[in-house]
Amino acid sequence: MSNTHYENFPVASPLLPKSMRAAVRVIYAFARSADDLADEGEALPDERIAALTAYETELDRIDRGQKPESRLFEQVAATLAAHQLETHYLRELLSAFRQDVRQTRYPSFDALLDYCRRSANPVGRIMLSLFGNTTTRAFQQSDAICSALQIINFLQDVAIDWDKSRVYLPQEDLQRFGVSEEQIAARRVDDRWKALMAFEIQRARAMMLEGAPLALHIRGRLGWELRLIVQGGLRILEKIEAVGYDVFRARPTLKKHDWLLIFWRAVRFAG
Repeated sequence: MSNTHYENFPVASPLLPKSMRAAVRVIYAFARSADDLADEGEALPDERIAALTAYETELDRIDRGQKPESRLFEQVAATLAAHQLETHYLRELLSAFRQDVRQTRYPSFDALLDYCRRSANPVGRIMLSLFGNTTTRAFQQSDAICSALQIINFLQDVAIDWDKSRVYLPQEDLQRFGVSEEQIAARRVDDRWKALMAFEIQRARAMMLEGAPLALHIRGRLGWELRLIVQGGLRILEKIEAVGYDVFRARPTLKKHDWLLIFWRAVRFAG
């Protein structure tokens, strides 16, 4: 798991059918590059918004049946046409990236979930659509998994986000547990911080487990990919707990032995 939003996207995973890998690479390239426009480099906010607007304009061209102006969007257009996908989910991603440029705090968990609905959930829905699994129940479970992954990244990356002047922990939760932003800046881990993080982890784990049955219902390689993604997210939560919630000095990452455990759990989960 990474601090970036899209490192959990199964890019060219050997578990995915070879016929689908090119499409996944293109969608990933769109998401990754657009996210970088919003988040990386030294560009000013207005410059970032303008760059994202240019992406939206390219999607407008695709919807009008016009030829895109860039190689990336030529590939996007071909991928959408080949798999009968619409631009809707890509536009939702752009909406979340624009929000990242302007908004650095979230008053409530509901507000954070609305962000996740556009920043993370479209990725899962695109993957399901590529594989022809578009039932309401599948989408709901995918949304739970994707939102949980996004929130787990936020818990993992509190320090990194703080350095970018962002706090994704809901303000209502900080107030409830008596944790101030000054405490985050000081990287102070006390009983209040531990209680806050324990609460956030419990909620994220519940969301992940809510969506986890999708990994059993989806057959074939995508199902196995989902099992690994679910178990990877749950493992990160365990590692945050194992370091006493001190994500400032011991940012949890998945190492070789973790992946062996994840594979083992995925096999057991499949049984």
